[in-house]
Amino acid sequence: MMEKFGAEGISLSSTPAPSHLRAARLVADLHQRALYDTSALLSDLIGTAAESVPGARYAGITVTKKKRPSETAAASHHYCVLLDEVQNHCQQGPCLTAAGQQRAIRIDDLARDDRWPLFREKAIAETPVRSILSLGLLKEGGTAAALNFYAESPKAFDDASADLGSVFATHAGLVWDLVRRDQQFRAALDSRDIIGQAKGKLMERFNIDADEAFNTLKVVSQHSNTPIARVAKRIVSGEVWPPQSSSGR
Repeated sequence: MMEKFGAEGISLSSTPAPSHLRAARLVADLHQRALYDTSALLSDLIGTAAESVPGARYAGITVTKKKRPSETAAASHHYCVLLDEVQNHCQQGPCLTAAGQQRAIRIDDLARDDRWPLFREKAIAETPVRSILSLGLLKEGGTAAALNFYAESPKAFDDASADLGSVFATHAGLVWDLVRRDQQFRAALDSRDIIGQAKGKLMERFNIDADEAFNTLKVVSQHSNTPIARVAKRIVSGEVWPPQSSSGR
């Protein structure tokens, strides 16, 4: 059987093991059960990963964005969220590094690992977690993510853990991208609806047609350097009213 090695010298078997087949079946089942709820799919996938990867007790997804604090996209336990908050506070940690560099990172004993000293000190003080396995999930533009596994005992993870974890990381990356696209789609629909309501108010107030109403929104948006959907929301709520339409009526 041939082997290949990933980051940190973790071996990745080229021959599917029974655990991989079970993981694939679990993921397929999750897709069927959460077909119309992508957020639930991501949450279920993380829970399944935490239960399936050898040595893991908890699992979570860390998402990083340029010039913004990292976020916890999904978590099976509040320790995952807390450790992301610690990394934000310290501006360092294995999950941030795994996401940014898109590689696998393993901590066998947090008390003895000195790669992220500020994170280590605060993480040990605030959680019982001692073993961490972080796997780069995806990187697109200024956004990156990592799938993380945690355990309270030292040396909880081995090559088999990393191997199966990478399977879940692949699926989690696809699902997380699906969740993000679903959120963008819903936001676009909400924006279209609120813009339509704002146009209606402007048409009634100024006795103008739909095109002129939209032009009014654009003018206010440009002059105030505010996204047009936000201008529309303020108009619908009655918070702001342009003094006149773009046509001067």
